Amino acid sequence: MDFLEIAKNRQSCRKYDSTRPVEKEKLDLILSAAQLAPSACNGQPYHITVCTGQSATDVAKACMGMGMNLFASQAPTLLVISEKPYVKTAAVGSKLKGNDYRSIDIGIVAAYITAEASTLGLGSCILGWLDDEKIRKICGLDSPVRLVITIGYPDPKDDLRKKRRKDIDELVSYTE
Repeated sequence: MDFLEIAKNRQSCRKYDSTRPVEKEKLDLILSAAQLAPSACNGQPYHITVCTGQSATDVAKACMGMGMNLFASQAPTLLVISEKPYVKTAAVGSKLKGNDYRSIDIGIVAAYITAEASTLGLGSCILGWLDDEKIRKICGLDSPVRLVITIGYPDPKDDLRKKRRKDIDELVSYTE
């Protein structure tokens, strides 16, 4: 599968087959892809906590406030991405240029994770609606939780939805 096929076929999974755990071998491949994700000054200013079993159940609940993300409870695996300090060169660059490189890097690693999951026949969904304090306690983290990614086998009834995107002319411009 080439990358454009992955992009066309990957979607935010909101129906998981809760009876099928994700194999360790597939999780290892996903985490290897995450390890290869580019980041500012190769600093990788994040930590990934893999949650299965009770911790996955508890983290899913911490993402379901106000009726949001109810499907998260079906996912057998949740990846918690927490923020870590910059390496010195990225910290200087961030301050001088006013760019939040950590958020950019976390977005990139999330894209790598979800793309690799897709190549392995797994569904995923990136969650930003979460209770940072509860998840920190569940996972024993001392730094802010920025994203949670649900991972699992899609329910066979979770058909590929039509993608609604901006027209390419609205999204892209060229200059010389």
